[in-house]
Amino acid sequence: MSAAENLAASSAAIELRDLDKSFGLARIIQNVNLSVEPGERHAIIGPNGAGKSTLFNLITGKYAPTSGSVFMNGQSVSGLKPYEINRMGLSRSFQITNIFPKMTVFENIRCGLLWTMDYKYSFWHLVDRQTDLTARAEEILDQINLTARRNDLAGMLAYAEQRALEIGITIAGGADIIMLDEPCAGMSTSETQYIVGLIRKVTEGKTLIIVEHDMGVIFDLADRISVLVYGEILATDTPENIRGNEKVQEAYLGSAEE
Repeated sequence: MSAAENLAASSAAIELRDLDKSFGLARIIQNVNLSVEPGERHAIIGPNGAGKSTLFNLITGKYAPTSGSVFMNGQSVSGLKPYEINRMGLSRSFQITNIFPKMTVFENIRCGLLWTMDYKYSFWHLVDRQTDLTARAEEILDQINLTARRNDLAGMLAYAEQRALEIGITIAGGADIIMLDEPCAGMSTSETQYIVGLIRKVTEGKTLIIVEHDMGVIFDLADRISVLVYGEILATDTPENIRGNEKVQEAYLGSAEE
């Protein structure tokens, strides 16, 4: 990657250029171009099978592009491993809750802090004695409203609380770019309201990219929305303009809001 190419991509938190991904003969992502600005809350919506999770996996390094490029803060991350991209300042959650169920809520958050707080492979430190680590974990527990469940096993939490814990682990690494994959899936109205409020609070000042099927959540949170249909970006615009876009209504939004 030349200096000129990096400079050209430097203004966006995430930029996708001519991105393609094929599995055998199946072309899942097709010529996707997208720019997400720093501090923006950007939603990706589309019908099942549109390629949303594949796109997430391309950005986060789980999959390598067949062609095209992924830039993060002006640097190409195409071909990097997920942990390398994470250490550059991007963190994600998953569709299926991904926590340590046999550890306490506090221990889950503390694990998420070890690398960013420079403990890494420091086997000679006893984590229970690290006051800075404990203090930061307590701050995050307060942010995600789980202080009262501090010493409970994570696997004993209610579903919405487990999703909140996963969001806490996601932000524990100190990433500036947060990617959430269907954080409100399977929730009641009250649980969804709780999680939306939590997402708004913990991502303040950060870049958020979210995939979610609940249009109420999307229109509540997003600054801009991209509609993905059959692996292609059909439209990218403000929530108001997306809501009124006839092509989007025909392809997805009309049936999604019924």
